[in-house]
Amino acid sequence: MSATAGQAQSSLAERLGIKPNQVVQEIGYDADTDEELRSSIESVSGNELVDEEYDEVVDVVLLWWREDDGDLFDALSDALTALADGGHIWLLTPKAGREGHVEPSDILEAAQTAGLSQTSSISAAREWSGTRLVTPKARR
Repeated sequence: MSATAGQAQSSLAERLGIKPNQVVQEIGYDADTDEELRSSIESVSGNELVDEEYDEVVDVVLLWWREDDGDLFDALSDALTALADGGHIWLLTPKAGREGHVEPSDILEAAQTAGLSQTSSISAAREWSGTRLVTPKARR
């Protein structure tokens, strides 16, 4: 891999605020997830992504979510159980016009019901949008 390709790959994870030594739990992995983003996160964090079965505290939850995946509130509530104080959830959903797209209003409603605040939204990968969710400071 060239230096430029390596920098581009690392910048994907850095846009998500991933830092060295962070433990990132991945939920909702499927054939449509973005491998470049996943590799970038592992490269920057220096750790392999852990799955839903991981029973330790994590710094970041990477939640791949599609419209037909079920109840988003339940998924967000479950994701909170392993999250460290000060940690955050990146909710990754297919971009508008893509199969499985989730309406921003549905994300906002589920997040608020789960006690989360949306702090930013980005283009996380070619096919995926990212929404950063945190617990309000008063609740931490």
